[in-house]
Amino acid sequence: MGPVRFRRAKDESEVSENLYVANVGPGVGVSYADVAEVFGSFGDVEAVYPADDSGVRVVVCFAHHSFAQAAFEALDARPCPDLGGRSLHIRYSLLNQHQHQHNNTFPVSLMASELNIPGLYLFHDFVTLQQEQELLAAVDERPWKHLSKRRVQHYGFEFCYQTRNVDSKQQLGELPSFVSPLLEKMSIFQKLDGIPADIALDQLTVNEYPPGVGLSPHIDTHSAFEGLIFILSLAGPCIMEFRRYVSGDGRTNASLSNTNMTTNYSENSSNLIRKAIHLPPRSMLLFSGEARYAWNHYIPHHKIDIVNDTVIRRGSRRVSFTFRKCVLGNVSREADRDGVLLILLFSRKLCLLTLNCSGILGHIFDSTQWKLIFAMEYLVR
Repeated sequence: MGPVRFRRAKDESEVSENLYVANVGPGVGVSYADVAEVFGSFGDVEAVYPADDSGVRVVVCFAHHSFAQAAFEALDARPCPDLGGRSLHIRYSLLNQHQHQHNNTFPVSLMASELNIPGLYLFHDFVTLQQEQELLAAVDERPWKHLSKRRVQHYGFEFCYQTRNVDSKQQLGELPSFVSPLLEKMSIFQKLDGIPADIALDQLTVNEYPPGVGLSPHIDTHSAFEGLIFILSLAGPCIMEFRRYVSGDGRTNASLSNTNMTTNYSENSSNLIRKAIHLPPRSMLLFSGEARYAWNHYIPHHKIDIVNDTVIRRGSRRVSFTFRKCVLGNVSREADRDGVLLILLFSRKLCLLTLNCSGILGHIFDSTQWKLIFAMEYLVR
């Protein structure tokens, strides 16, 4: 998630319909609705955006520059009684070129069902506060490996960030005993559609994120891990964004490589679908099916997140436990390098439609569940 991008007017005398306003916002207990109401007394306010991630600076967009000028002259460098007596610091602001048609803000969901992404599930309070503290104490007693911006621990198999894969011949041993209660409780996921009766997990990566550190958009390497990925969030909250890229003809633009899938699309691309969800501490997130294979997941590099007009600070740390099942044995990478596209089917009707219309070849592993099809589509467009 990110704010609509504005820039300061080069000429201080230049008037625009947008005002950059400092010392006000959700970070100091003033909602965007309150800001819009106060500034609306000078003319129609079309929108109020966060100016940055601070929560204390906003951009007020008026329908006409004359309204903005009236507000500027009345409120700049003066205490505003209707906003708690705060002194506002105001300047004119210009919307960056090419952004007039792209609103870069969007709502943050609290429930996975609101995102309408098949195969994505979020369970709040998956562990208790005491269990959270015990898990954090357990990993803090063990050595951390330092990366450039975060610390990690690996269990079962070590994840290699250079290849985005694991070495199946270098097993680190069984998963630690302190996660056994988690593995037992995960049996509740077997009741969900498309989830196998036997959930076998053999790889765990523990990540510690300090404030302001996130995660680049990616899809976990399909040939390294099987179809279920579990992420337990501890200690601090965050926003996770899901991104899907489609080509001009509406098809998913997601070729697979021998690394995990990453993307360089502009955040304002019309081919980019973006959805976001709030992950509170002690929640468990499950990726399966389409959510696992077709959507990039991403954690913005913020120190605060704005969730439905409320500022939520990340906290001193966020620790995630990511559980996966490795694909063991010799896995060919040639298909990856040739641009194999993993097609996910989430209903019998969609399965038949895809096979009939796109000429894709594949193997249906379970004719009743229609779980996954590994298919070879024509090479990357």
